[in-house]
Amino acid sequence: MDDEMPNGATLAPHHETVEPVVMGQIGQSLDGKIATIHGESKYINGAAALDRLHALRASVDAVVVGVGTVVADDPLLTVRRVVGRSPARVVLDPSGRADPGARCFAQDGVRRVVVRRPGVAAAVPAGVETVEIDADGAFAPARVVAALRRLGFARILVEGGARTLSAFIEAGCLDVVHVFVSPVIIGSGRTGLELAPVASLSSALRPATRVELLPDGDVWFECRLRASSAETESHGPRDLTSRPPERLRAAG
Repeated sequence: MDDEMPNGATLAPHHETVEPVVMGQIGQSLDGKIATIHGESKYINGAAALDRLHALRASVDAVVVGVGTVVADDPLLTVRRVVGRSPARVVLDPSGRADPGARCFAQDGVRRVVVRRPGVAAAVPAGVETVEIDADGAFAPARVVAALRRLGFARILVEGGARTLSAFIEAGCLDVVHVFVSPVIIGSGRTGLELAPVASLSSALRPATRVELLPDGDVWFECRLRASSAETESHGPRDLTSRPPERLRAAG
């Protein structure tokens, strides 16, 4: 079976194979939707984008989702489409809403972590680690990243949902976001990002971007929102927006 699957290391971005990094990913339609108005989302993107998502998972130490994603989609969050190891699975669950029987909590030899507020009494499955972070509502992304670093997770992938990913972008906690755009128009439904409005176009984020046309028609945008975590810790934030985007190229 493994001989028939691509190697995750060959699909993951080459500059993200060693250094500490916090990444995000979105799979969406041309009009920016990640699901229909009824919540259907499997699958907006094609096989090539899904392969690259699994390669991104295989390249990190931990994958992070909000509890809303667990409740709505019951994702596995494992590496199945490429050859590579599955990362630890982290659920941000401030109030203990996650079902202990959710598939991401399955015992498969991979670390499983729930992040919640102190005093939450909801049970977690055997073997699941708990991390407590004070919060009035949603967690501060910077505190989540710091807590995960203390657990030994240097490379982190934030997969969603929209509110979680948007919060990490707003907080300046993402180094890179990978956006997979499918040539389909949904019209109405859930939007991939829910950011605060900007006063003018000059205030909009314009990240340095690499663009790749995937074999089945999806387009992959690799957007560098800031320097890597290691560079930021050493030198502070660095503006990457002056680098021109690479021209659209087809995947070979």
